[in-house]
Amino acid sequence: MSAPPNRVFELRTYTAPEGKLESLLARFRDHTLALFARHNITSLAYFTPREGPLAGRTLIYLLAHLSREAAEQNWNAFRADPDWLEARAASESDGPVVAHIESVFLDPADFSPLK
Repeated sequence: MSAPPNRVFELRTYTAPEGKLESLLARFRDHTLALFARHNITSLAYFTPREGPLAGRTLIYLLAHLSREAAEQNWNAFRADPDWLEARAASESDGPVVAHIESVFLDPADFSPLK
């Protein structure tokens, strides 16, 4: 099954405050992935750097959306979801688990095996 030609990918990097990475990972594991699926945000891969300055404080992940416009709609619906608001509040009861977020939208190169 081939993907629509306008599918876009989103590379997101979350930097956690000191000592909060495990709480961030737990939030993704226990809540976020299911909520992403509910809102048509396709999870492709999740990574934590093994070494270097990002190790122990960074989550990097790759998502797919049907289009750039769909991505905006998906994120708006996700951010307004009462279950997300509850999960975020619970995970931040001892302070924020994310200090910085970077998001980059990507188009696959013509030779990319992932499209």
